[in-house]
Amino acid sequence: MLTESQIASSLDKTHPDGPVNLFPPSFFNAPPTPAGILMPLFPKNGGWHLVYIRRTEKDGDYHSGQVAFPGGAREPSDADIRSAALREASEEIGLNPQDVSILGRIQEVHTISNFIVTPFVGLIPWPYKFSLSKEEVVKQFSIPLDWLADPANHSTRTRSVPGLDRPHPVIFFEPYEGEVLWGLSAYLTLQFINQVLD
Repeated sequence: MLTESQIASSLDKTHPDGPVNLFPPSFFNAPPTPAGILMPLFPKNGGWHLVYIRRTEKDGDYHSGQVAFPGGAREPSDADIRSAALREASEEIGLNPQDVSILGRIQEVHTISNFIVTPFVGLIPWPYKFSLSKEEVVKQFSIPLDWLADPANHSTRTRSVPGLDRPHPVIFFEPYEGEVLWGLSAYLTLQFINQVLD
Protein backbone atom coordinates (compact mmCIF):
# COMPACT_ATOMS: atom_id res chain seq x y z
CA MET A 1 0.00 0.00 0.00
CA LEU A 2 1.33 3.42 -0.97
CA THR A 3 1.97 5.78 1.91
CA GLU A 4 0.39 9.20 2.21
CA SER A 5 3.76 10.84 1.59
CA GLN A 6 4.36 8.73 -1.53
CA ILE A 7 1.02 9.80 -2.97
CA ALA A 8 1.69 13.45 -2.13
CA SER A 9 5.14 13.24 -3.69
CA SER A 10 3.74 11.78 -6.91
CA LEU A 11 1.23 14.61 -7.10
CA ASP A 12 3.83 17.30 -6.40
CA LYS A 13 4.46 17.97 -10.06
CA THR A 14 3.88 21.05 -12.16
CA HIS A 15 1.70 20.99 -15.24
CA PRO A 16 3.27 23.67 -17.46
CA ASP A 17 1.34 22.74 -20.58
CA GLY A 18 -2.01 23.87 -19.18
CA PRO A 19 -5.21 21.84 -19.37
CA VAL A 20 -5.66 18.68 -21.38
CA ASN A 21 -7.96 19.48 -24.29
CA LEU A 22 -10.12 16.45 -25.01
CA PHE A 23 -12.03 18.41 -27.67
CA PRO A 24 -10.85 20.79 -30.42
CA PRO A 25 -11.23 24.56 -29.76
CA SER A 26 -13.80 24.77 -32.57
CA PHE A 27 -16.10 22.54 -30.53
CA PHE A 28 -16.84 25.39 -28.09
CA ASN A 29 -18.60 28.69 -28.78
CA ALA A 30 -17.80 30.47 -25.50
CA PRO A 31 -14.85 30.85 -23.10
CA PRO A 32 -14.53 28.00 -20.57
CA THR A 33 -15.66 28.32 -16.95
CA PRO A 34 -13.13 27.49 -14.19
CA ALA A 35 -14.21 24.67 -11.88
CA GLY A 36 -12.66 22.69 -9.05
CA ILE A 37 -13.36 19.14 -7.98
CA LEU A 38 -12.24 17.12 -4.99
CA MET A 39 -11.14 13.50 -5.24
CA PRO A 40 -11.61 12.37 -1.60
CA LEU A 41 -9.21 9.57 -0.64
CA PHE A 42 -9.09 7.45 2.51
CA PRO A 43 -7.36 4.27 3.77
CA LYS A 44 -9.44 1.23 4.71
CA ASN A 45 -8.61 -2.45 5.21
CA GLY A 46 -5.04 -2.05 3.99
CA GLY A 47 -5.91 -0.18 0.80
CA TRP A 48 -6.89 3.22 -0.54
CA HIS A 49 -10.43 4.12 -1.57
CA LEU A 50 -11.85 7.01 -3.61
CA VAL A 51 -15.17 8.64 -2.79
CA TYR A 52 -17.71 9.23 -5.56
CA ILE A 53 -21.21 10.61 -5.77
CA ARG A 54 -24.13 9.99 -8.10
CA ARG A 55 -25.78 13.22 -9.14
CA THR A 56 -29.52 13.79 -9.08
CA GLU A 57 -31.51 13.73 -12.30
CA LYS A 58 -32.02 17.31 -13.50
CA ASP A 59 -33.40 18.64 -16.76
CA GLY A 60 -30.81 20.65 -18.66
CA ASP A 61 -27.86 19.34 -16.63
CA TYR A 62 -25.36 17.67 -18.97
CA HIS A 63 -24.03 15.48 -16.15
CA SER A 64 -27.43 14.67 -14.65
CA GLY A 65 -27.57 11.28 -12.93
CA GLN A 66 -23.89 10.50 -13.54
CA VAL A 67 -21.28 9.14 -11.16
CA ALA A 68 -18.86 11.96 -10.36
CA PHE A 69 -16.55 13.55 -7.85
CA PRO A 70 -17.91 16.41 -5.74
CA GLY A 71 -17.16 19.76 -7.33
CA GLY A 72 -18.38 22.61 -9.47
CA ALA A 73 -17.79 26.06 -10.90
CA ARG A 74 -15.76 28.67 -9.08
CA GLU A 75 -17.88 31.42 -7.56
CA PRO A 76 -16.87 35.06 -6.91
CA SER A 77 -16.69 34.34 -3.17
CA ASP A 78 -14.07 31.60 -3.67
CA ALA A 79 -10.51 32.71 -2.90
CA ASP A 80 -9.13 30.32 -5.53
CA ILE A 81 -10.01 27.17 -7.42
CA ARG A 82 -8.97 24.97 -4.50
CA SER A 83 -11.43 26.85 -2.30
CA ALA A 84 -14.12 26.20 -4.90
CA ALA A 85 -13.47 22.45 -4.79
CA LEU A 86 -13.63 22.38 -0.98
CA ARG A 87 -16.77 24.53 -0.88
CA GLU A 88 -18.54 22.31 -3.39
CA ALA A 89 -17.61 19.17 -1.44
CA SER A 90 -18.99 20.81 1.70
CA GLU A 91 -22.23 21.77 -0.03
CA GLU A 92 -22.75 18.48 -1.84
CA ILE A 93 -21.72 15.86 0.72
CA GLY A 94 -21.18 17.78 3.96
CA LEU A 95 -17.41 17.31 3.96
CA ASN A 96 -15.90 19.91 6.28
CA PRO A 97 -12.95 21.65 4.56
CA GLN A 98 -11.03 21.43 7.84
CA ASP A 99 -11.25 17.65 7.62
CA VAL A 100 -9.54 17.56 4.21
CA SER A 101 -5.77 17.43 3.78
CA ILE A 102 -4.96 18.31 0.15
CA LEU A 103 -2.21 15.98 -1.07
CA GLY A 104 -1.87 17.59 -4.49
CA ARG A 105 -3.63 17.79 -7.80
CA ILE A 106 -3.63 16.27 -11.24
CA GLN A 107 -3.63 18.08 -14.56
CA GLU A 108 -6.53 20.33 -15.48
CA VAL A 109 -8.96 19.17 -18.16
CA HIS A 110 -11.13 21.11 -20.60
CA THR A 111 -14.40 19.18 -20.43
CA ILE A 112 -17.19 18.57 -22.93
CA SER A 113 -19.43 20.93 -20.94
CA ASN A 114 -16.83 23.73 -21.41
CA PHE A 115 -15.31 23.80 -17.94
CA ILE A 116 -11.61 23.96 -17.13
CA VAL A 117 -11.62 21.47 -14.27
CA THR A 118 -8.82 21.40 -11.71
CA PRO A 119 -8.90 18.11 -9.72
CA PHE A 120 -7.52 18.08 -6.15
CA VAL A 121 -6.77 14.88 -4.25
CA GLY A 122 -7.71 15.22 -0.59
CA LEU A 123 -7.09 12.84 2.30
CA ILE A 124 -10.15 12.53 4.55
CA PRO A 125 -10.74 10.72 7.87
CA TRP A 126 -12.61 7.41 7.84
CA PRO A 127 -15.28 6.53 8.77
CA TYR A 128 -16.94 9.85 8.05
CA LYS A 129 -20.50 11.06 8.56
CA PHE A 130 -21.50 12.61 5.24
CA SER A 131 -24.55 14.82 4.80
CA LEU A 132 -25.81 14.74 1.22
CA SER A 133 -27.51 17.64 -0.53
CA LYS A 134 -30.81 16.17 -1.69
CA GLU A 135 -30.95 18.68 -4.55
CA GLU A 136 -27.59 17.65 -5.98
CA VAL A 137 -26.60 14.16 -4.79
CA VAL A 138 -28.53 10.89 -4.76
CA LYS A 139 -25.80 8.70 -3.32
CA GLN A 140 -22.24 8.72 -1.95
CA PHE A 141 -20.06 5.61 -2.16
CA SER A 142 -16.43 4.53 -2.47
CA ILE A 143 -14.41 2.23 -4.72
CA PRO A 144 -11.07 0.58 -3.79
CA LEU A 145 -8.09 1.93 -5.71
CA ASP A 146 -6.81 -1.60 -6.32
CA TRP A 147 -10.05 -2.46 -8.12
CA LEU A 148 -9.93 0.75 -10.14
CA ALA A 149 -6.31 0.10 -11.14
CA ASP A 150 -7.05 -3.38 -12.51
CA PRO A 151 -7.09 -3.14 -16.35
CA ALA A 152 -9.75 -5.85 -16.44
CA ASN A 153 -12.20 -3.43 -14.85
CA HIS A 154 -12.16 -0.67 -17.46
CA SER A 155 -12.14 -0.21 -21.21
CA THR A 156 -12.36 2.53 -23.83
CA ARG A 157 -15.39 2.76 -26.06
CA THR A 158 -16.41 5.30 -28.69
CA ARG A 159 -19.48 7.50 -28.62
CA SER A 160 -20.98 9.88 -31.15
CA VAL A 161 -20.88 13.47 -29.92
CA PRO A 162 -22.91 16.18 -31.67
CA GLY A 163 -20.49 18.70 -33.13
CA LEU A 164 -17.64 16.23 -33.62
CA ASP A 165 -16.97 14.68 -37.02
CA ARG A 166 -15.50 11.51 -35.55
CA PRO A 167 -16.36 9.09 -32.71
CA HIS A 168 -15.07 10.25 -29.35
CA PRO A 169 -13.19 7.79 -27.05
CA VAL A 170 -14.77 7.43 -23.61
CA ILE A 171 -13.54 5.38 -20.63
CA PHE A 172 -16.05 3.04 -18.98
CA PHE A 173 -15.53 0.99 -15.84
CA GLU A 174 -17.32 -2.23 -15.13
CA PRO A 175 -20.25 -1.84 -12.70
CA TYR A 176 -19.17 -1.68 -9.07
CA GLU A 177 -21.95 -2.49 -6.63
CA GLY A 178 -24.44 -1.31 -9.22
CA GLU A 179 -22.68 1.99 -10.03
CA VAL A 180 -21.04 2.71 -13.39
CA LEU A 181 -18.09 5.08 -13.50
CA TRP A 182 -17.50 6.56 -16.95
CA GLY A 183 -16.63 9.73 -18.84
CA LEU A 184 -14.72 12.56 -17.19
CA SER A 185 -14.66 11.01 -13.71
CA ALA A 186 -13.33 7.75 -15.14
CA TYR A 187 -10.68 9.67 -17.07
CA LEU A 188 -9.58 11.58 -13.97
CA THR A 189 -9.51 8.37 -11.94
CA LEU A 190 -7.11 6.74 -14.39
CA GLN A 191 -5.00 9.90 -14.60
CA PHE A 192 -4.63 9.81 -10.82
CA ILE A 193 -3.81 6.10 -10.80
CA ASN A 194 -1.26 6.47 -13.59
CA GLN A 195 0.40 9.37 -11.82
CA VAL A 196 0.70 7.76 -8.38
CA LEU A 197 1.63 4.32 -9.70
CA ASP A 198 4.10 5.55 -12.32
